[in-house]
Amino acid sequence: MLGAAARPALRSNLQLQLTNGQRGISGVGRALQHNNAAKSPFQSTKRQQILKSAIAPLSRQAIRPYSSELANALVEAGGQIGTGLATIGLAGAGVGIGTVFGSLITGVARNPSLRGPLFNYAILGFAFAEATGLFALMVAFMIRFT
Repeated sequence: MLGAAARPALRSNLQLQLTNGQRGISGVGRALQHNNAAKSPFQSTKRQQILKSAIAPLSRQAIRPYSSELANALVEAGGQIGTGLATIGLAGAGVGIGTVFGSLITGVARNPSLRGPLFNYAILGFAFAEATGLFALMVAFMIRFT
């Protein structure tokens, strides 16, 4: 639904179209402009009806966002594609964990006396890489089930 701040701007744009001689809604712009000499008591009512007819489709659209089965299918397909793209982060976590432990093996092979501190750093790197993967999995589930 339109907010209160958006409605005056919409009305002023419609009134500008009606007064500039451009074609208004259903071609009544010129009729209202040339009819200024003979003002009828129904003219303001007619303008209100024109403005209501311009605002009414916008309010109906807020109530019913999708009107066809094709739109529902496209939304569902978009959600599945987004879920698939979000799971790419799991592959990144796997690569990160492999790199961490590969570097641990290389470091221990070069200097076996640093095995304890390097292992502690490897566990910390493993935790960060796994957390990144879990965040990606959480985002994928949020896209899929909401």
